[in-house]
Amino acid sequence: MTIVTNTTEPMTRRRFLKLTAATGAVIALGGGVFVSTKDTSGLTLQNAIDELDKLATQSMTSTVDWDPAQIFNHCAQSVEYSMTGYAEHKSAFFKSTVGALAFSIFAGKGSMNHGLSEPIPGAPLLPAQQDVQQALARLKKSLLDFDQFNGEYAPHFAYGMLTKQQYTAAHVMHINNHMQQIKIG
Repeated sequence: MTIVTNTTEPMTRRRFLKLTAATGAVIALGGGVFVSTKDTSGLTLQNAIDELDKLATQSMTSTVDWDPAQIFNHCAQSVEYSMTGYAEHKSAFFKSTVGALAFSIFAGKGSMNHGLSEPIPGAPLLPAQQDVQQALARLKKSLLDFDQFNGEYAPHFAYGMLTKQQYTAAHVMHINNHMQQIKIG
């Protein structure tokens, strides 16, 4: 995935097609509003923490390039950045079109599907072979910190401004999506 960090990036054929498709999709969906009757009440921080607690006693492996600790640390980074700010952002145009549409669709479905081996733009690399229990503890702490956070949330690097409720759903969907990479036993 190419990270767009400024508006002076040359207009390539690929970029033009992506922007055209995104703009058309936003217009077709009435400005990015996606309505679904899917019950998303299970997308709570407590449910995520409960699932993480269950993993604490399990033997885990990964089905992809990142090991379990890298996956948990990646998810923790995302939660932490929602409070402290992301290092790099997509363009404002992207966030108001493609990003808003993507979040709207994910929220409407109650699940996320994204590139599972893509680091958060500008985030430090995730070293391999870290302690899985420490990574799980970091992720759980980030969720608890997020729950108690009283400040202003930072704009998401791709989705833009989100409310606490929207960020909660985004974080839980993000964790759930990455859990597809974890094999128990």
